[in-house]
Parts: sequence; structure tokens; C-alpha cells
Amino acid sequence: MTDTTAPVPIAKGREIVNMLPGMANRHGLVAGATGTGKTVTLRVLAENFSSMGVPVFMADIKGDLSGLVKAGGDNPKITERATEVGLSGFSYEGYPVTFWDVYGVLGHPVRTTVSEMGPLLLARILDLNDIQADVLTLLFKVADDQGLLLLDLKDLRAISQYCGDHAKDLRTEYGNISTASIGAIQRSLLTLEQQGGDRFFGEPALNVMDFVRTDPSGRGMINILAADQLMQSPKVYATLLLWLLSELFEKFPEIGDPPKPKLVFFFDEAHLLFQDTPDMLKERITQVVRLVRSKGIGVFFVTQNPLDLPDPVLGQLGNRIHHALRAFTPKDQKNVKGAAQTLRVNPAFDTASVIMELRIGEALVSMLDSQGRPDIVERALIYPPHSRMTPLTPQERDLVIVNSPLNAQYATLIDRESAYEELKSRAQKAAPPIIAEKPKETPRKSPPPNKRSGSGDLIGSAAKGAAVVIGSQIGREIIRGMLGSLTGTKKW
Repeated sequence: MTDTTAPVPIAKGREIVNMLPGMANRHGLVAGATGTGKTVTLRVLAENFSSMGVPVFMADIKGDLSGLVKAGGDNPKITERATEVGLSGFSYEGYPVTFWDVYGVLGHPVRTTVSEMGPLLLARILDLNDIQADVLTLLFKVADDQGLLLLDLKDLRAISQYCGDHAKDLRTEYGNISTASIGAIQRSLLTLEQQGGDRFFGEPALNVMDFVRTDPSGRGMINILAADQLMQSPKVYATLLLWLLSELFEKFPEIGDPPKPKLVFFFDEAHLLFQDTPDMLKERITQVVRLVRSKGIGVFFVTQNPLDLPDPVLGQLGNRIHHALRAFTPKDQKNVKGAAQTLRVNPAFDTASVIMELRIGEALVSMLDSQGRPDIVERALIYPPHSRMTPLTPQERDLVIVNSPLNAQYATLIDRESAYEELKSRAQKAAPPIIAEKPKETPRKSPPPNKRSGSGDLIGSAAKGAAVVIGSQIGREIIRGMLGSLTGTKKW
């Protein structure tokens, strides 16, 4: 049986460059300009992790990773690379893949509830300013105090309208609820819904532990999120991946440093995570990256230039693969020099010069040794992938989705009673009866009260949804997620 914790060769320079499975949860970086080979490197890393029994999550930004399912042989350049690096007996094979898609078209639907997302990340998706974000947090507090489940966008619209209509009544306990902020939140919700964001919120919610599966032969599942359409809203894309990472942190137990990771998470276009991001959130992201290592989760950031990442994050990325950078302007030259300084110097060459000379599929590689120290950087050719480079046809993809054991679990949308239905019921009960014009001697009696379930039945229903509601005060203690707790927000 193959030793899945043995060093894995990933590139060839003057010497073979190995990746140690036991160091993969120390995180990593894949950098380089557009068209220099980053995506192929991601494919090679994913294949290697899968072969050692480690599940992988990755976003398919350009729509060209689906071919991982099939054996290669469709690209002559792959055969040429295998010969160039001296791989004897090189063969092609496909890998176990599960497809995911926020829109539910190119993979299993990725959904979460509004409550599980929490106000911090949701405010970022809605592009709210600080004042509006504070009002959004207040809406969550009111919902929690009143035992109202926030599952989808119509629930959030309902609670925002309720708070706007009852702002005077709520002011004493919760402070001022700005009508302008309520309006801004409502408009942002409408925009998000028009962009298809309403498909992301609802049930059944994604269980991130479904990422952590192997096939019958023990190979790790490669989870691919269709992200080409999602990338049209970069902030939503980055926030979604951040939420997934925080969910993984919450669900995984502490294990320290395992002989190989439990999961490897590739964060492509990682610079988007830090664009227009408040300093407080940057600090929390850094903390998540640092702490998630102890859960056995390795995070590989993928970006054009390592300087796109904050220093505290960059300092945690021990395994590094730098493809070519280009320097057309003085600013570019400064960035190249800065990127070169992040690698351990090799006296055999000038790193800053070589990083601009690398050809496609060639990289400067520095991996961690068995003591957790970065090796001297090597100029090396990345090994070729074994899977098919050509994307799947729609028919081939559909076949993979239908045959997935997760298909039945996520295919059908569930819409149970939550804040929208409860607030609508309250409004109906509170409204005065409509009196038709009748002769005075035969006044119309008020209709009987609505027999629809009240808040007590709602709380009983909420108790059954243990994945959403927890604690002795059923309907009050709602899961918020890692980032909500890290920011010091009370888990009401």
C-alpha cells in the first residue's frame, strides 16, 4: 500500500522539490502573473493531495478545472513536460470530484441561512457602511430576542420592515433605528436578490463536513465550486469563501499537527479578500488563518503578487510556489523586488532577476522541511498533471452531479416557517377587522381570530431545527459563526 505521508515530488530543478504532507497544514502560497501556470499548479497540488487521501476544496474561477474527473492525454504539452522532467512510466488518470454551485446549475447548491452567515459577513456582502452595519446587527438582535428565525432574504426583509415600522417602540430597548439605514439595507437586499443572491440563502444549508470525503479507493474528494459567474461580484465571492473557511474552523476538532492535513482549502484570487476590508476584519481573518492550522486544515492562497496579502497573513504561508512576475513600470519593479525578498535566498542565482525570466510552468519553489523551516528556493519545472486539461461537456458534468451521493440531499429547497411567516401572521392578527357597509341595525361581527400557528408553535418548530437554533432559550441563541464570535459580537 502506498505511504500517503511520504514526501510528494511536485517540481524538478537541479534537484527534485518535495512537499511534505505533515507540513501542508502550515499553509501555502501560489503566486504569479496571469498566464504563467498558476491554474495548472493548483491542479497538480489537488491531484497530489487527493492521491494521499486528503480532500480538497477549490474554486473554479475560469471554468477549466472540471476535467480533473477524467484521465488526461488530450494535451501534447503534458507529455512533453513529463519527458523534460524525467518522469518514467508517466500515466493519466481521473480523480473523484464533487461539483458545487451557488446558483445550483453547475453543481450541488451551496446554501446557508441568514442566521448562520451572521451580520458581520452579511454587511460586507451588502456593501453597508459602518452605521448601516450597526443597524443590521441590531436587526439580528431583535430577531433573536423575539425568537424569529432568519433563514432566507425574505426573512431579513421582513424583520427590517418590522423594525422600521416599530422604530419608536423599539427605541427604548435598542436605541435609535435610522429610517435611512433601514432603507439602505432594503435596497441592498433587493440588489443582491436581483443578482441571484437569494439562491444562496435558505435550506437545506450546506454541511461543510460533506467536503471531507474519500472515494472507495481512499483518494480524497476534490470539491470544485463553480465561480466564473460568481466572480462578477468579487466581494460576494471573497466573503463566501471566507464564510466557508470559518465554518470549517467551527466544525473541525482540534488535532494539532497531523501526519497529513484533514482538508486543504485553496483560496483563489485571494487579494479580493483584503480589498476595501476594514482593519478589524483583516485582523480576524489573520486570526482564522492562524488558528485553523490546529484543526488540520491547510490553506493555500492564490494571487498574482504575494504583496497583495497583508504581512501577518503572508508570514504564515510556509510553502511557496512563485511563478513569473512581470515588471513594466517602476512600481512593478518594486513589487518584484519585494516578492523576491519573501523567499529564502539561493546563492546560485539572483531571485529578483530570475522571477522575471521564468517560462510558463516554471516557478521558484520553497517548501517547508521536516522541522518547519523554509528550504532554499529552487528554480524548478512543475510536474505535469495526470487529469484531462479540457473541461467537461455539460452532459459529462450533469452525469457526475446526478451520480453523486449528495444529490438527493441538496436538490430540493426547503422553505419552513420562519420570520417572514411569523411577522405576517402577527400583522394579520393585529390588523382591525374590515367592516363592510351595512345597515346600522345589522352590524357585521368581527371575524374569528386567525388560527394560524403563533409564536409558541414557531418556537417548537425552531427547536426541531437544531442546526440553526441552540441553547436553553430556544429561538434566542442562534449560531453566528467563527467570525461573529471573534469580533467580540455577543452570540445572542
